[in-house]
Amino acid sequence: MTAPRLVAFDLDDTLAPSKSAIDPRIGELLIALAERVEVAIISGGQLAQFRSQVVDRLPDASPAVFGRLHLLPTCGTQYYRIGEGGIETIYARSLSADEKARALVAVESEARRLGYWESETWGEILEDRGSQITFSALGQSAPLAAKTVWDPTGAKKNTLRDAVAVLIPDLEVRSGGSTSIDITHRGIDKAYGMRQLAEQTGIPLDDMLFVGDRLDPHGNDYPVLAMGVACHAVEGWEQTAEYLERLIPTLPSR
Repeated sequence: MTAPRLVAFDLDDTLAPSKSAIDPRIGELLIALAERVEVAIISGGQLAQFRSQVVDRLPDASPAVFGRLHLLPTCGTQYYRIGEGGIETIYARSLSADEKARALVAVESEARRLGYWESETWGEILEDRGSQITFSALGQSAPLAAKTVWDPTGAKKNTLRDAVAVLIPDLEVRSGGSTSIDITHRGIDKAYGMRQLAEQTGIPLDDMLFVGDRLDPHGNDYPVLAMGVACHAVEGWEQTAEYLERLIPTLPSR
C-alpha cells in the first residue's frame, strides 16, 4: 500500500500491557504519528480504560493533533473524539435492557455450569459497558500473570463463548481479552469499527493500516485482516514502538 492516511491500533498488548497505562515512549509516538495521519484505537474495552490507559497519559499537543485521535471502545459501538473541551461523543449504540438481561443470565449460567465461575477475583466478573456485556473470568483488574495461568491456550474462553452463543443466537458472542468474552449486537467486531472509521472520516479502508497482537484466526483482531485491511502483527507494546519508529519517518508531514 501507499503511505496510510489512518493508522488504527488494538489497545491491550498492542499499545500497553493488559489494563495498564501506556509507556511514555508510546505516548510520544502516538502524538508524533497524529502529527502526520489520523490515529484510531479500537478495543473491546470501555471508554474509562481508554481514558486511564491512553488519553490521560499523552504528552501535550496542539488541538489540531488531538483532533486526529479517534477512540472506538467496545469495538466501535461507541465513537469519541478529543476536542478542546475534552472527550466528545460522536455516537453510542447501546444494547436494550432485555438484551443485556439475557446476555448476563446466559454467560453466568454457562460459566457456572462449566466450572469457570471463580470465587476469588480481582473486581467484578460481569460488566455492563452499555453497548457490550463483558465476562472477565478473574475480574476486571486481574493481573496478567494470573490470567495467563488461568487459560494459557484459550480453550476455556472459546468453550464458554460457544456455549453462550447457543443461548442467545440473536446477539454476537466473541472472544475478547485473554480471559474474557464480549457480547454485543450481531455483526459487531473490530471490522465493524474499521467500517465506522471509514464512514466517519471519509478515508477508504484501502488507505488504512491496522496494528494488533491477535491477528491469528482465533484472535479478536482477525476480522480486520479478513476484511482486507492492511495489517501489521506485533507481540507487545515494545514491538509496536519499534515499528512506529520505523514507520513515522516515512509518512509525509502535514
